[in-house]
Amino acid sequence: MAIELTHARHDPMHCLAPGLFRSLKRGERKKLKLDVTYSYGQNQSARFIGFEPLGADDMRLLQGLVALSGPKGVILTSAPSAAIPKRLRLALASEFDSADCRCLVVQSRITQLLEEIGLCKSGRNLKTLKASLIRMSNVTVVIQGDSRCASFHLMSHLFDDHDNALYICLNPQIAEAVLGGRPHARIDMNEVRSLKSDPARLIHQRLCGWIDPGKSGRASLETMCSYIWPDPAIADAMRKRQQIARRAVGELFTIGWLVTEYRKDMWEIRRPRNRSLE
Repeated sequence: MAIELTHARHDPMHCLAPGLFRSLKRGERKKLKLDVTYSYGQNQSARFIGFEPLGADDMRLLQGLVALSGPKGVILTSAPSAAIPKRLRLALASEFDSADCRCLVVQSRITQLLEEIGLCKSGRNLKTLKASLIRMSNVTVVIQGDSRCASFHLMSHLFDDHDNALYICLNPQIAEAVLGGRPHARIDMNEVRSLKSDPARLIHQRLCGWIDPGKSGRASLETMCSYIWPDPAIADAMRKRQQIARRAVGELFTIGWLVTEYRKDMWEIRRPRNRSLE
């Protein structure tokens, strides 16, 4: 039975890292790599490295997994004894300061995940979801600071052939946000399911990373474009990007956000208050 997921308590670092999730054209996954560094706080940085870039489909799946880990997550210690938890922990490759950190394991089924993130059950969606799990499990995250060094995979996963179950282990950074050990970015899953385009979904997560429910912030059209495409573009391509970004910003109205263009190409954006209890 599906759980009615209301929200995800996501890690802000995974929401705000520029270019971690981006719009991808057909064929770009085979040409591009993932190598993104996000600097935050005082002398803190996180680097994400992968064989393939991550798109809006990967972001959407991760949102669903983080949301599911709230009601269904099980804490995974640094030295589990059971076979499946041990394999998940080993595959996560936690090193240095993260070696002893707790993680979260979610048990689900692929069909349930599709339903929770608003996708229908189809052969194409099943194939896409499986590829996304592999892609994100191959991403390495390296966090460095004045007195901290940690390394782990974005996630790990495995299938249990005996009962057709899927197990996903979320990294320590995400786990602490879900468990309340560090600040989190709240993402409304009803909003996620209601958005129609990938550009709108990419903008939505980035805004959720720095605008709290009931609060407002200001952003430019250029900033909105960078949330979708982190790389520069020539003039003609940039004009097309701006048109797409404008349409994506317009989608925020449909989920209850208030967006006011107070000056040309400049918006004030207000998030709705929480629609559900914590």
